[in-house]
Amino acid sequence: MTGLDSNSRTIESVRPEAGGAPEASSAVLHFLPSLTDIAFLMPLVFLFARLQGVRTLLGDGDTGWHVRTGQWILAHHQVPRVDMFSYTMPGKPWFAWEWLWDVTFAVIYQHGGLGSVVLVSMVVICLTFALLYRLLLRKCGNPLVAIAVTCLAAAGTTIHWLARPHLFSMLFMVVFLDVLDRAYDGRKALLWILPPLMAVWTNVHGGFFVGIVLVGAYAGGELIGAAVAENRYDRIASARASLPYIYASLGCLAATLVNPYTYHLHVHLVKFLSDSFYLDNISEYLPTSFRGGTALYLELELALGLFAALWWAARRRYVEGVLILGWAHLSLTVVRNAPLYMIIAAPVVVLPVREWLRALGRAPVASWIRRIPAAIESTAAEMYPMELPWRTHLVPAVVVVLIGLAIQSAPAGNKFLHARYDPKKYPEAALSYLSQPGLRIFTDDEWGDYLLYNLSPKGVKVFVDGRLDMYGTKFDEAYVDVLQVKYKWQSTLDKYGVNTIVMPVDDALTGALKESSRWRVVYDDTRAIIFRRVESGTPSTDKVFTSGTGGRGRDLRVTASSNVHPEDHVSQTEGAKVK
Repeated sequence: MTGLDSNSRTIESVRPEAGGAPEASSAVLHFLPSLTDIAFLMPLVFLFARLQGVRTLLGDGDTGWHVRTGQWILAHHQVPRVDMFSYTMPGKPWFAWEWLWDVTFAVIYQHGGLGSVVLVSMVVICLTFALLYRLLLRKCGNPLVAIAVTCLAAAGTTIHWLARPHLFSMLFMVVFLDVLDRAYDGRKALLWILPPLMAVWTNVHGGFFVGIVLVGAYAGGELIGAAVAENRYDRIASARASLPYIYASLGCLAATLVNPYTYHLHVHLVKFLSDSFYLDNISEYLPTSFRGGTALYLELELALGLFAALWWAARRRYVEGVLILGWAHLSLTVVRNAPLYMIIAAPVVVLPVREWLRALGRAPVASWIRRIPAAIESTAAEMYPMELPWRTHLVPAVVVVLIGLAIQSAPAGNKFLHARYDPKKYPEAALSYLSQPGLRIFTDDEWGDYLLYNLSPKGVKVFVDGRLDMYGTKFDEAYVDVLQVKYKWQSTLDKYGVNTIVMPVDDALTGALKESSRWRVVYDDTRAIIFRRVESGTPSTDKVFTSGTGGRGRDLRVTASSNVHPEDHVSQTEGAKVK
C-alpha cells in the first residue's frame, strides 16, 4: 500500500501504480503542454476572467514610489538612507529595504513602462504556482489532486496580487518549502542553498523573516518528535535530526545582515511591526475578516490544514502540525498573512487529500460516490507518467509574449490590458493642476503614492505616502487626525505650510474644507476636488475648474476586510493604508 508508514520519516511511494513512463525516444512529448503549463497559466485565467486584468496589479499606488526609488538609485549609484520624496521629512532616515526590487524594476520600467512592470509581475505569480504544483505533485503523485490544491492556493492569494516586491516573497516561500521538503526526505545538504537565497530575499522584500520561520518550524517539528518519543533511541535520533535545520536557520539569520543597513534594518522592522498604532490603524495588519467572496478559500484551507495536521501527527510527523497551527494563527490575527498560509498549507494537505479520496473509494457508501475517487485515481495514474519528462513549456512562453504585446499596444480605454492606474480611483484628471511650482500638497497616503509617482520627476514633493514607517508614529497620528477632522487638523496643516489639498469629493475632510473660510475650491471633477489656501487679507482670484461629466466618487476605502470578491478586487495587503 502506498502512503506513509507510521514508523517511517519518509513517504514510501506516492506514485500511481498504473501506467508506465513514456518512451524516451518520443521527442514530441517534450513539446506538448502539461499540467505544469496549466498551473503556470492558471493565475492569468484568474486575472483576466475573474479580476480586472492588468489593472488588478496596479490596484495600489506603492508600485509607483518603488519605481521612482529604483530610478533614484540608478541615478545616484547608492541606496537611499534619507527621505527625498516628501517636504515634511527632509533628511529623515529612511530604510529602503526593498531596494533590490526597486532597482530591478526601475530598469524594467525604463524599457517598457508600467506595462513591462506588470508583465514581469504576472510571470512571477505564474512561476510561483507552477513551482508549487511541481512540489505538490512530488509529494502526492496524483496530478489531479496536485492541480486542484494549487488552484485553491492561487484563488486564496488573489488579494495579494499587486505589482510590488511582496510577490517575490511568495516565490521564495515556495522555493524554501521545496528545499525543506527534499531535505526532510534525506537530502540535508540542500539546506545550505537557503542562506544565499535568504541574502537575496532580504534585499528584495521585508517578508524575508518568513524563510527563517519556515526553517525553524522544521527544527521545531523534530524537537517535538524528540519530546514525545517512546524510547531513548528515537528521542536522540529526532533531536539530532533537528540540528541541520537549526544550523540552517542560524545561517539564514546571519545572511539577513547582508543588506545596506546591516542590523539596523532588523531593529527598525521590529520597532515598526510592534507599534500598536500601526497594528490598529493599517488595514493589512488588522485581523482577518471572513466577509467576501475569497473567504471560502481560506475557510476550506483552514479546515483541510487542521485535519491534515492530525493525519500527519498520527504518523509521527510533527513538522506539518507546527506549520499549520502556527500559520493558521498568524493568518487569523493579521490579514496579510492569509495568502501566505494558503501557500504554506498546500504541501501539508495534498497527500492527506489523496489518501482521503482513496479511503472514500473503499467506504461503505453509495456506489456512484465510490466511483468518483476511483475515476480520479485511475485518470491520475494514466496522467502521472506524462508529467515526468522535461518540457520546453512553449505554450506558456507564447502566451506571455502575446500578453506582453497586447499590453504594450492596448488602447487607453482597455482596463484589462492597458497598464494604467484606474482613473476612477486616482486623481488622474487633476494632475495638471497639481504640477505647478510652489505647491505643498496634502492628500491621503494612497493618493500620495500616486502623486509621488507622477509628479516627483517634476520636482513636486508629497506630504505623506505609503512609507508610513519612515514618517513615524507621532507624524502619522497627526496625519490621521487631519483626515478625521479632529481638533488640531488645521494647525497641523499650518505647521507644514500646506497650501493645496486634493481629496476625494466624498471624504470627511472635503466637507470640512468646504465650510472653512481659509480654503477655496479651485478644481472639481466630481471625483477629486482641489482646495487652495486663502491668504489672510488677500481676496482670492482663483477660478474654479469643474468637469461636467458627473462621474461617481471614489469607493469607500476598505480597511479591515481580508477577503474581497475577485470581481471587486481591492488591495488589502502590503501597502500601508490607514483607516
